[in-house]
Amino acid sequence: MAADQLVRSSRKAVNGVVSRVSGRWVGYLPVLGTLIVLALMFWVGSARYTSFFSGRIISNLFINNSYLLALAVGMTFVIITGGIDLSVGAVVAVSGVLAATLFEGGWPAVVVIPLIIVCGALLGLVVGIMVHVFEIQPFIATLAAMFLARGVAQVMSTGRSSMPIRDESFAWLASTRIPIGQTWTITPSVIIALLVVAVGFYVLHHTRFGRTVYAIGGGEQAAMLMGLPVARTKVAVYVISGTCAGIGGFLFAVLTRSGAPLTGVGMELDAIAAVVIGGTLLTGGSGFVLGSVLGILVLGLIQTIITFEGTLSSWWTKIVIGVLLLVFVVLQRVLVVRRR
Repeated sequence: MAADQLVRSSRKAVNGVVSRVSGRWVGYLPVLGTLIVLALMFWVGSARYTSFFSGRIISNLFINNSYLLALAVGMTFVIITGGIDLSVGAVVAVSGVLAATLFEGGWPAVVVIPLIIVCGALLGLVVGIMVHVFEIQPFIATLAAMFLARGVAQVMSTGRSSMPIRDESFAWLASTRIPIGQTWTITPSVIIALLVVAVGFYVLHHTRFGRTVYAIGGGEQAAMLMGLPVARTKVAVYVISGTCAGIGGFLFAVLTRSGAPLTGVGMELDAIAAVVIGGTLLTGGSGFVLGSVLGILVLGLIQTIITFEGTLSSWWTKIVIGVLLLVFVVLQRVLVVRRR
């Protein structure tokens, strides 16, 4: 009898270890799938086009998508809690218009840049309060914030479709190239975006706040019963998303050297697509900042391949992204069912 009990307990222990290990690996499968898709795209591009897999192409991926990197970091926090943020594209627009307006008024860059980031954070705070205190669905709250920010941008632009930014600091940020090796170059905007990624990675994966974000996505009621600070964490994730959107608006203004009220239309959907393709579950509770970075690279590489092809319409970018998004959503559903 003692021997039988020992065998049964050993089997339970082994099964428990196996289930924990397999569950952990299952959580990484979407990110692994994104990495495989990215590697296949590089392989196909290198086989089809000359000098496709080069330092210049990879550098341009980061340079042209630096603002999306910032947006995706904030969106990752929100989606892991089970929410959504539709206002980030409008925040990018109002940030650019606000920067152009303030520069026209003679304000210095050391004041303008922090101010537009703070404005994004304040809008995120308003959204967070609506979501938690007034229990408004994130879709509706962020939709209202989107219309608010877009309307403010239209009013501030006074009917102009585009407002040039001639500030010397923006000109320096836009034109400076930092060489890395013989073919790689990065810009200050890329460095800022990668710093945002690094901070987001640390906060989400190595702090108590990050663990609370995951707990809320896994089950808000259970997180409250555990005594976790659910209220301030839910508000904080929208503040983080608004702050990242403000930084993204600043980086996009640097990239385009202008502010426009219609900037960023659909940009929130690109950020959501990148986060989902990067392995973050739309239902919440699982996701990775670095996975979102891979998702941004996948979107950028799709555009690069279509540009190299030359004969395809730019709408093929949307078609391919839509197919990838459907595939990853189905994969997420399969993984959720398997966990249950």
